[in-house]
Amino acid sequence: MSTEKTITHVILTGGVGSRLWPLSRKSRPKQYLEIFEGKSLFEMTVDRNSHLAGKVMVVGNVDNHHLSGAVMDKTATSYINIVEATPRNTAAAIAFAAFASDPDDILIVTPSDHIIDKIEEYNNAIQEAVLKAKEGFIVTFGIIPTKPETGYGYIESKGDKVISFREKPNETTAKEFIARGNFLWNSGMFCFKAGVLLDELKQFQPDVYEKSKIVWESSKNGFLDFDLSLEIPSISIDYAVMERSKRIKVVPASFSWSDLGSFESVYDYLISKGHPIDNNGNMVIGMEKYTTFLGLKNVIFVHTDSANLILQKEDSQDVKDIYSELEKQNSDLLN
Repeated sequence: MSTEKTITHVILTGGVGSRLWPLSRKSRPKQYLEIFEGKSLFEMTVDRNSHLAGKVMVVGNVDNHHLSGAVMDKTATSYINIVEATPRNTAAAIAFAAFASDPDDILIVTPSDHIIDKIEEYNNAIQEAVLKAKEGFIVTFGIIPTKPETGYGYIESKGDKVISFREKPNETTAKEFIARGNFLWNSGMFCFKAGVLLDELKQFQPDVYEKSKIVWESSKNGFLDFDLSLEIPSISIDYAVMERSKRIKVVPASFSWSDLGSFESVYDYLISKGHPIDNNGNMVIGMEKYTTFLGLKNVIFVHTDSANLILQKEDSQDVKDIYSELEKQNSDLLN
């Protein structure tokens, strides 16, 4: 019998993408929007990993698993479906995938809403991570930064050793990180043996481990119980394991990467794909109608059937405040 370990691609599909409202809604989060040359970010995620892994697992939730299912049908991909009854952050989501695997299976965990170019570099990074995972390490992917971005967390590193994890910095700190030259963007992608991750979770966050195990063992066809799920502490995998374990390695990767978390990053991406802008850098998203901007620079006009957003590109991070405000009003515009 072959001892080759199964490689499983685990896709995490949580999150609404509140900074991409009104395009991104509860009923259609950003990873399902088919605005990238007729494909969604989710579909691109499935495609780029399809030749790297023998199995696919999708960790979704009651609100979005039918959207994921439609993508899996479109790409004719068979998959293991794990449906959370209520979001409990990434430590629990990743634990469920590990419990659904054999201890020696190697999991490549990726979000469903990232854009990646330079695929050869990406494949090399995955290959390198798999080798380290086989040796019992938990591998995180650090992206070599191209600018002092304040929207990402950072990893301070030396070679493949992690010195520290850092929260999203302010602009001054981000510039300092870039100047120091040994800081990487924390991509939220991981690679490890299922059993190793669970051992570390059990050691550092036994409550998450035990409660997730109970939920997993009582699941029916991958659907998880709501009341039992509420017992699981809502903690990120970074806090639960990455920042504490001695088994962490980082693969510094030079593929080009964005979480498309804001209209500024969507704008940059669309420009790279030839999306039109006028002479003053103004862009229209979501509408074919002739639109002209007078006396405005770097403005993004986002059109949807029920809501429009007009913003200065530099203010992209603040869209989440509009989303929060609409949430307080219990607005239908979020659905």
